Amino acid sequence: MVELSQLLDVLQRAEHELLLFAAFWFVVGAIDELAVDCGWLWLRLTGRASEARLPKGYEHRPLDGRVAVLVPAWHEADVIAEMISHTLKAWPQQRLALYVGCYCNDPETLAAAMAGAGDDPRVRLVVHDRKGPTTKADCLNRLYRALIDDERRRGISYTSVVLHDSEDMVHPAALPVIDRVLAEVDFVQLPVRPEPQSGSRWIAGHYSDEFTEAHAKSLVVRDVLGAAIPAAGVGCGFARAALDTLASARSANGEDGPFSSECLTEDYELGLLVSRGGATGRFVRVRDSAGELVATRAFFPATLDEAVRQKARWIHGISLQGWDRLGWAGRPVDIWMALRDRRGPLIAVVLAVAYSLLVVEAIMATARLTGWRETVAVSPVLGVMLAITFASFLWRAAWRFGFTAYEYGIVEGLHSIGRIPIANIIAIMAGRRALVAYVRTLRGADVSWDKTAHRSHPASFASKAVAR
Repeated sequence: MVELSQLLDVLQRAEHELLLFAAFWFVVGAIDELAVDCGWLWLRLTGRASEARLPKGYEHRPLDGRVAVLVPAWHEADVIAEMISHTLKAWPQQRLALYVGCYCNDPETLAAAMAGAGDDPRVRLVVHDRKGPTTKADCLNRLYRALIDDERRRGISYTSVVLHDSEDMVHPAALPVIDRVLAEVDFVQLPVRPEPQSGSRWIAGHYSDEFTEAHAKSLVVRDVLGAAIPAAGVGCGFARAALDTLASARSANGEDGPFSSECLTEDYELGLLVSRGGATGRFVRVRDSAGELVATRAFFPATLDEAVRQKARWIHGISLQGWDRLGWAGRPVDIWMALRDRRGPLIAVVLAVAYSLLVVEAIMATARLTGWRETVAVSPVLGVMLAITFASFLWRAAWRFGFTAYEYGIVEGLHSIGRIPIANIIAIMAGRRALVAYVRTLRGADVSWDKTAHRSHPASFASKAVAR
């Protein structure tokens, strides 16, 4: 009995400390999110966050410049053919060139890419001389070098470069939009729209919730504030001059292209570095004449393991490598956004503490009901923080429902509330995996392309739906 009493004493002290720790950081997070919420509401009320509607036929607008689309591919035989064929149909402009990077030890992807390209002269298949997987950035640099070689050989000049992945389904109006905006700025990012998957409503579905809120609110506020816009790696375009400037800067460090081969999130870093170099970036959210969002559609991971691996890579690259590689330079608004970008490990720790509290609270509640412990009054300060935390949870759930329902319908909006704990569990697991991977690299391990497996392309489902 004495041992049980001592255990309950320890748990009671732990309960208070864990509550204080979790509540404090939840309040800090609530203030941060509320600032963005208020900014978005102000922009909405003043009409600065409204979504422009493109005129009918805008997708057929001729390109002002010559555009190269870079698509790195490693073990993408299941989706690359559909991606290439759909992109060529969606973007019929003749001033487009699609550069697809394959590896010499991945013949299946190369064969699928050839099948998707057919006899369209706008496709350039580039076989990397190094065996894969290297890194995504290394593959992109190989494509960039091929682009430069083609310019010299053919006497042409590309004015902009667009990045996409093998699983992407592009919007017909996206290329004209990127081309138009790049006439005024050096970098542009369009929204990403994860497609719902009936077989993974809860795992894959949480991406829809997170991306919709981020790309309909957070990045909109970030753009208006003039903060540096990170690139998502898909649906983003760069002025050629901006990439050449980065490539020249990296050449001094032994890199052979504008993309850092040692960075797991080279796309995110690239967008920020463009702004740091004095160039301008924009996040553009528009809809076509039918009201459809001009965005990149894709199927995101549908299993827990794949979702954790993907998010661990993001946390590793953005939060941990970003701290090392990018530091904290910039204006106050850029530092604020960097804090938001790099909070992944802290969120994982706070959420882990919060869920551990559920176990502790269950044990202590049982002890109090059975008379082993008396109820301890919560201090006024902690009581206020807990009240703010609870109110913040309801506020956040309402916002998540609103944005998801607006883009995907009320049913998905309701599911988004139920997906909150699933997203939290994935964040905890991904944070742990990212920290372990980061420590390995500090000990000398190589950075590898821990890519996500893609088994189907949204265009194949869209074509089946049309056929029915």
